[in-house]
Amino acid sequence: MRIARFSHNDAIRFGIVDEGELVVLAGDPMFAGYETTGERVPLADVALLAPVIPRSKVVCVGRNYRDHAAELGNDVPEAPMLFFKPNTSVVGPGDAIALPRGSEFVSFEGELAAVIGRIAKNVTAENALDYVFGYTIANDVTARDWQKSDGQWARAKGFDTSCPLGPAIETDFDPNGSAVLTTRLNGEVRQQGPISDMIFSLADVVSYASAAFTLLPGDVILTGTPAGVGQIVAGDVVEVEISGLGILRNTARNA
Repeated sequence: MRIARFSHNDAIRFGIVDEGELVVLAGDPMFAGYETTGERVPLADVALLAPVIPRSKVVCVGRNYRDHAAELGNDVPEAPMLFFKPNTSVVGPGDAIALPRGSEFVSFEGELAAVIGRIAKNVTAENALDYVFGYTIANDVTARDWQKSDGQWARAKGFDTSCPLGPAIETDFDPNGSAVLTTRLNGEVRQQGPISDMIFSLADVVSYASAAFTLLPGDVILTGTPAGVGQIVAGDVVEVEISGLGILRNTARNA
């Protein structure tokens, strides 16, 4: 099932994607279930929004693909390397990536994202995926020069608009399957590889993170990016595609 969050007639609502239409839901399905209102709205008539705005946090994993660690001259971590993005970094499909003032090198990083569906604390890897509501696409936009100069990543990866999410949440998706991630910059393929190349699986990451801090419904987990990351400048269009999840498209502009 594919769930979209959308704006229509000045109201923000949720719906089930059914070919070219949305079956409108009575509320947020993560909390209110799948009761419908009886309305159907054409997809062409709505503005898709970020499918979730985390109430708490976005948890990200750094250097979770060997080829990406290598391209930046870094060692492969022995355990998941976690960091946060604030919920103010989240934007939706079609929204602009506002290149922050003061940074001279902002980079795209296409990633698989998981949305937590219920409270998770000290969960095992064997049970971790039971706590996932669904899956979507993310772009872990990074001010690479700030990342190098600051010595930690809060500013470089947490600035406003640095976490595009979308286009929807897919509840029936296998994060251990054969899905392929492709990132295109202005139509040219820059990243491409199977999500199965992750060093630490999503289940491992959820378990590891939940041992340190409680994961809440609506929290988002970003799982790392393959090799091929590169700079974006104003006017660039970034498309991140994961087979089975659709395409997340955003355009960069100067802040």
